[in-house]
Amino acid sequence: MAYLAPSEFVTKLIDAGESKILMSTKDTLVRSYMAGATLALAAAFAVTINVQTGQPLAGAVLFPVGFCMLYLLGYDLLTGVFVLAPLAVWDKRPGCTWGGVARNWSLVFLGNFAGALTTAVLMAIYFTYGFAAEPSEVGQKLAGTGVARTLGYEKYGLAGWLTIFVRGMLCNWMVSTGVVGAQISTSVSGKVIAMWMPIMLFFYMVFEHSIVNMFLFPTALMLGGNFTIGDYFLWNEIPTVLGNLVGGLTFTGLMLYTTHARTAPKRAARPTA
Repeated sequence: MAYLAPSEFVTKLIDAGESKILMSTKDTLVRSYMAGATLALAAAFAVTINVQTGQPLAGAVLFPVGFCMLYLLGYDLLTGVFVLAPLAVWDKRPGCTWGGVARNWSLVFLGNFAGALTTAVLMAIYFTYGFAAEPSEVGQKLAGTGVARTLGYEKYGLAGWLTIFVRGMLCNWMVSTGVVGAQISTSVSGKVIAMWMPIMLFFYMVFEHSIVNMFLFPTALMLGGNFTIGDYFLWNEIPTVLGNLVGGLTFTGLMLYTTHARTAPKRAARPTA
């Protein structure tokens, strides 16, 4: 499996963060576009499995295939760079600033959204025979999901907004752990296993992932979901992005950096009698 010790893979994570900040605009946009498109297709795949089998666990078990593909291909998700880019600033890497982090996050957000929206359009065509027929059973499920995860939160007001934020935090705790998993091993099989476990957990628990939602909600709107673009952003995307940011930074990035890159000195051994 070629497992790397934490001190080794955290150094690789910092290197990756430096690479993201210093990457050209073209490469950042291309890689984030393809990440959004690929993860969106995996989400469509998982929802199809859920509808056809009636078993949500089956979709959760197979959804990580998209995440593994995009990271093995070197593409970038916003939820991943939320964790990676700040590591390079904390480590004082040359040329790495908070301005560079903000630039990277902005470009990756745009690329992910464009990629997910592209897949949303393609899948909406697929589910409706080019908008010439009523949505298929899977399309109807997606439309209903859009309503449930916007207006379903809105009816609880601030408590609903808080719930989305917390689900976003929990999501990126797991998703960013999957990003770490890509660095834990030097073999493809080791990387895949390490990425698969936390991604399966997040999907089955229905945590809120900002990039998956960039696909789900535009698709739902195109398929007749009874909510608005404003509902989508206010009652899902905005609190989800903020929750993803906080969860990934605190539970994953900061914790790993603090204990494995900035390890405290060992305590002095007490003399034995």
